[in-house]
Amino acid sequence: MKFACECGAVTGAIDKATTAEGDHVVCHCSDCRDLIRHFCKETSILDAHGGTALYQSRCARIRIDGGKDSLAGLHMTDGPTLRWYAQCCGTPLFNTYKNGRIPYVTTQLACCEDAARKALGKPLGHLFLDQATGDTTSLEPLSMGRLMRRFFRRMVKDVFSGDRRRNPLFDPKTLEPIVVPRHLTKAEQQALGRV
Repeated sequence: MKFACECGAVTGAIDKATTAEGDHVVCHCSDCRDLIRHFCKETSILDAHGGTALYQSRCARIRIDGGKDSLAGLHMTDGPTLRWYAQCCGTPLFNTYKNGRIPYVTTQLACCEDAARKALGKPLGHLFLDQATGDTTSLEPLSMGRLMRRFFRRMVKDVFSGDRRRNPLFDPKTLEPIVVPRHLTKAEQQALGRV
């Protein structure tokens, strides 16, 4: 499944992107929504309920073919989620843990080819529906517990196979991010109505 940032500087692919190898979900949490708002990408990424289509896969499945030097990392909160984006055009690309010790990569499906997204089919479900906008009664909820059980099997494989050291977003020796992440400034938080 090929991906690219909006301007085409950052390119790559997720190998073996299938429903058997990862989870297609839609997240409605305020952090995901605020990330998109921060980069002014609401119309191209968020759905009618403020959701973001994501694909969570094994970390060694990601491949960066071009523009690695344009990658940047952002923490929306003091929590451990690290949000990767293309600093050239402000395109959100991935979510990961703050370091490579807990191995996963969640890819923004909005930056992936249409055909590949369609091949993933219907999402497994919707996360954080309590934070969604509008009438969500027709949406299939997904509990974090169910998603974590599915993720845990992939995580164990990545830890014991050594694949977590083959994630191009983290240094293979230290498992630290290849870029120094930043946090939202107070002004940026105020602009999003977070403080």
